[in-house]
Amino acid sequence: MLTVAIGTKNPAKVDAIKNGFEGIQANFIPTSVPSGVSPQPFSDEETIQGAINRAKNALVLEQSDVGIGLEGGVVPTEYGLFLCNWGAIVDSTNNPIIAGGARILLPDEIASELNAGKELGDVMDAYTKQKDIRKNEGAIGIFTNGYIKRTDMFMHVVKLLVGQFTYRR
Repeated sequence: MLTVAIGTKNPAKVDAIKNGFEGIQANFIPTSVPSGVSPQPFSDEETIQGAINRAKNALVLEQSDVGIGLEGGVVPTEYGLFLCNWGAIVDSTNNPIIAGGARILLPDEIASELNAGKELGDVMDAYTKQKDIRKNEGAIGIFTNGYIKRTDMFMHVVKLLVGQFTYRR
């Protein structure tokens, strides 16, 4: 059975990973590891690096067969600030497989808070007057009126990772 170290204990990400490995017998070990990037990644490159770092750190810490990391961030464009999400999976070769997912334009009032140095999770908690949005539906769930939740968004990335990983094995 495959042992999968998950580079977070965030319930939305853990559920996405478990669901993304559908049909594969695996033992999952959620673990808290550093992303090695800023609390609010502000580019695809930084968000990808956070996912890779989480995957590698989880693999080493748990001495598992596979490490997987998911990271959310934002990307400035000429159209405004877009939400982004990336994932990485590594095994003992440490050559990461990388995949990205959905993007949506964030409202200007949210973007201005992020540009002022705040973290999206904190901004979303204040915006919705709720707690731990990042552990539940996420910004994507709020701004898609519940059509896509954070788990769904990340599960898509996990399936892309698992598909590539099983293809290469």
